Amino acid sequence: MTIMSRDAVVTTSKLLSYVLRHRPDSIGLQLDANGWADVDELLQRLAEHGKPVARDLLDRVVAENDKQRFAFDAQRARIRASQGHSIDVELGLEPVQPPDVLYHGTASRFVTSVLATGLRAGSRQHVHLSGDVDTARRVGTRHGVPVILRVDTARMRADGAVFYRSDNGVWLTGPVAPRYLRVLDGAGD
Repeated sequence: MTIMSRDAVVTTSKLLSYVLRHRPDSIGLQLDANGWADVDELLQRLAEHGKPVARDLLDRVVAENDKQRFAFDAQRARIRASQGHSIDVELGLEPVQPPDVLYHGTASRFVTSVLATGLRAGSRQHVHLSGDVDTARRVGTRHGVPVILRVDTARMRADGAVFYRSDNGVWLTGPVAPRYLRVLDGAGD
């Protein structure tokens, strides 16, 4: 068994995020309509582009990623990113009813803009929401001093919004207008 450093797992996870979510063409890879790539072809293309990844490292990245960013198919022959694509893929998710409230973590420097214009998917296909405050806080912390926004999903649903839940538990939806957002106080809600 190969001993892999935590740094190798993190570096490989970032590489896979880039390739499987945003730029499969950067290594000459083509995803199918649902975002799947053949594992053997992925590993071959990575090696051809000077970024070799051993299969056991790939398996570890998929298994140990705390956000479960990647998934294998049942045969473990194909892999895809669970969500967060900036390229057009159809994840095959069915609409589901979310809880009445979800959360979004952002950096404090973005709050004024978000409260004025709402949440937008940006380069991604969907706005990403969290089911709990702690997850939203971790997301917001990646970008600076975190601020947690409470999202009134019950009202959004009543107004016709559609929600999906990715395989790793991230809630996905379209734009979130300012009227559905409220900054949480320090107590959490």
